[in-house]
Amino acid sequence: MFVDRVEIELIAGDGGSGCVSFRREKFVPKGGPDGGDGGDGGSVILVTDPSVRSLAFVGHKKRWKAQRGAHGSGSGRHGKSGADIILGVPPGTLVYDLDGECVMKDLADVGASVVAARCGRGGKGNAHFKSSTNRAPREFTPGEPGERKKVRLELKVIADVGLVGKPNAGKSTLLSRLSRARPEIADYPFTTKTPNLGIVRIDFDREFVLADIPGLIEGASQGVGLGHEFLRHVERAGLLVHLVEPSPTDGSDPIQNYRAIRRELADYKVNLAKRPEILAVSKAELPGAEEVRRELAEIAGKCVLLFSAVTGQGLKELVATVAEQLLLDAKTK
Repeated sequence: MFVDRVEIELIAGDGGSGCVSFRREKFVPKGGPDGGDGGDGGSVILVTDPSVRSLAFVGHKKRWKAQRGAHGSGSGRHGKSGADIILGVPPGTLVYDLDGECVMKDLADVGASVVAARCGRGGKGNAHFKSSTNRAPREFTPGEPGERKKVRLELKVIADVGLVGKPNAGKSTLLSRLSRARPEIADYPFTTKTPNLGIVRIDFDREFVLADIPGLIEGASQGVGLGHEFLRHVERAGLLVHLVEPSPTDGSDPIQNYRAIRRELADYKVNLAKRPEILAVSKAELPGAEEVRRELAEIAGKCVLLFSAVTGQGLKELVATVAEQLLLDAKTK
């Protein structure tokens, strides 16, 4: 099950208290203080793991609590430290502190980590307080409490290229043709309800990650339907491939559909509308596709591709155009 947003409570382990103890052995009547320190508690750490695709595992428990540290004991024995809890999350996870209402960390890169709830330190035993003037100290310090944090984890899919367009524009079919991804495909709107990722191979040593973003509708930037749920996954994609269906099943105008999606991207975040975009008309096998392509090219003022994921027409040209744009973007960074 794909889960891209969860709210959980993270509780770090308390530190163990220091010990008040005096050495008691035969023939050693005044052995002095020997109370050990308490152990540190365990922390709760979030680490990105590329093998994890969803927040489902992290979200199946509402509370994650690390182990507390053990108390110190006599003979200078320190308490055992509590074990950390390490939670694997997908790359692209944002960690929000719900109490502070701020972003704690953007875990965008593989191997990135954050100590979301820090452990409590162990207390000091009375052996720490001995001195030439205080030979029998009875002071000790209790262990510090571990942090408690309520956090929200949000996953924003990381992809080189994002497919956008109205429902049933052919995004899932295109992804299945260009990669080994197998998204659900059907002849009704909103077949895709969660982002799907696929790796598209350009040549022997080059490839890119392609994301099928669920279909957007008018008003998505204001949260209509699942607008915000869909749009935030577009934010990570450096390049957008905008698919326009030449003969929409709902009878709408393909040109107006293109303009509507452009408006939604701009209304959600201005920089989304400024992202590099490759415009393509899908389902080239349908009558009128070429006419729609010409009209879109005139309106957009740029080259518009025409392809068919069913027959394979124009797919090589589409991949080559994407590869060229990605190379250009890499040089300008």
